[in-house]
Amino acid sequence: MANELKIAVLPGDGIGREITPQAVAVLEALGEMTHHAFEFNHGIVGGDAIDQFGVPLPEETLRIAIEADAVLLGAVGGPKWEGLDYAIRPERALLGLREKLGLFANLRPATLYPMMTDASTLKREVIEGIDLMVVRELTGGIYFGKPRGIEKFGNEERGINTLVYTTSEIERIARVAFDVARKREKKLTSIDKANVLEATELWRRVVTRVHADYPDVALSHMYVDNCAMQLIRNPKQFDVIVTTNMFGDILSDAAAMLTGSIGMLPSASLGAQASKNREGCLKGMYEPIHGSAPDIAGQDKANPLATILSAGMMLKYSFGLEKEAQLIEQAVFSVLEAGYRTPDISGKGTKTIGTIEMGERVVAQLKQHSS
Repeated sequence: MANELKIAVLPGDGIGREITPQAVAVLEALGEMTHHAFEFNHGIVGGDAIDQFGVPLPEETLRIAIEADAVLLGAVGGPKWEGLDYAIRPERALLGLREKLGLFANLRPATLYPMMTDASTLKREVIEGIDLMVVRELTGGIYFGKPRGIEKFGNEERGINTLVYTTSEIERIARVAFDVARKREKKLTSIDKANVLEATELWRRVVTRVHADYPDVALSHMYVDNCAMQLIRNPKQFDVIVTTNMFGDILSDAAAMLTGSIGMLPSASLGAQASKNREGCLKGMYEPIHGSAPDIAGQDKANPLATILSAGMMLKYSFGLEKEAQLIEQAVFSVLEAGYRTPDISGKGTKTIGTIEMGERVVAQLKQHSS
């Protein structure tokens, strides 16, 4: 590809500063091997930005993100900033980036590597072969609805959050989910609470209507409480799940633990058409779904694989480089197959290594696969 691919790198806080460089190293190695030109521009975000600039998302960081083709994010937050007002906490940077970049669809795959089966707390026969995708609406729902806040209410206080969705918001996330399902097993489960929440009654009606444009995809509906139970009882019944912002936040973490470790799972937050008119590609922000883990920060213990796999999703969804994304996935598979593990996924018969060495081994495998 002749065009230079601009990537905004936002390490964030805690282990974000350790895992993000490993993903960058993998992309750099891939670029050298495949002759794709990646330009990395670094920005400060989250708690680190609060300490330096007083806000979680400085204007300069937002500019870097807007001008980039894709954003690679580490993690934000930590106990140090939990006492701050909600409006300036590190997590507001995530909401700000999603809103300003128009990132309305969050894709969270949950795939169980065969060599990781024993790392899960569930029985082997329940989880073996899991391969599902959660498509979460990202810029609407109760996280963004108004009115919101804490107010005086007689002699006490009350907290207010509003769950609201419009037809167009539901339709666009439904189409993303149907498109994803069409490329997989052609099975979509829409999750709501339509029996008690009018906003999700509308959700069900709109998803059902959009289904008419995707007759090749099987659609079913499920209440969120039942879905939470079914993810533990029989997760292999699911292929693609589409749901609201809050429900997706909760269910995708539950799905993550089916695979043995939240440190293994990437995510992609997608929005408008990518720049340079790459057909079928969407501008996106790519990040592991785990947090900043300040308790292990700086100790070379963090698992960089979710961030590395997020970089692979970037290649696929924002740059249209499917083969290159597969090279990264194959390299991660080979490292795990060889028995190498960071502390969070280590076990009997495995070789425990640190963050940096894990990144180096993925790079080594990447070069071996491409030779």
